[in-house]
Amino acid sequence: MSDRTGLFSGDDPFAIARAWLAEAEKSEVNDPNAIALGTVDGDGLPNVRMVLLKEIEADAFVFYTNYESTKAREIDQAGKAAFVMHWKSLRRQIRVRGMVEREEGPQADDYYKSRSLKSRLGAWASRQSQPLGSRSALMAEVARVTARHGTDPERPPFWGGYRIRPLEIEFWADGAFRLHDRFVWNRAALSADWRVTRLQP
Repeated sequence: MSDRTGLFSGDDPFAIARAWLAEAEKSEVNDPNAIALGTVDGDGLPNVRMVLLKEIEADAFVFYTNYESTKAREIDQAGKAAFVMHWKSLRRQIRVRGMVEREEGPQADDYYKSRSLKSRLGAWASRQSQPLGSRSALMAEVARVTARHGTDPERPPFWGGYRIRPLEIEFWADGAFRLHDRFVWNRAALSADWRVTRLQP
């Protein structure tokens, strides 16, 4: 498209996303990799929460969580998810919708090992999204798993990654007088070619 220049130029949406994230890392005060992740439950009721995006791969976006959490149960049931990244400092956002698969192999092991020891032990201790009697009960569980797993715990079997393979990616940049620039990349299937369309603001 002739007017897809500057911020929006390029033939690879994942490369554009990586470039935008790299720029945000220089300007956002906290968590430039934060995404608002949207899922849907069995009744079709939407759910949204903030998580941290950990990698933009050649054809996917990866984050990690507890597989027993509400988000994981909803993802596993639907096989689909969406997210938005918004950078107030840059006045830009990226919206993504697509299919989801688990990452439970060596990549998940490596990421888990890269986390701080307290975060690794916390992953063992937390039954994410389940009722909790008190914070002291959680800290007591952290002490128990620390005694059990020591200073080099393995990745819990109930904790790992999700890989979102998008069918749609939209890049949005703020424009004067609310006349924003929006380009959406669509493909009919994961194996199909991308089609790029400029959208009305």
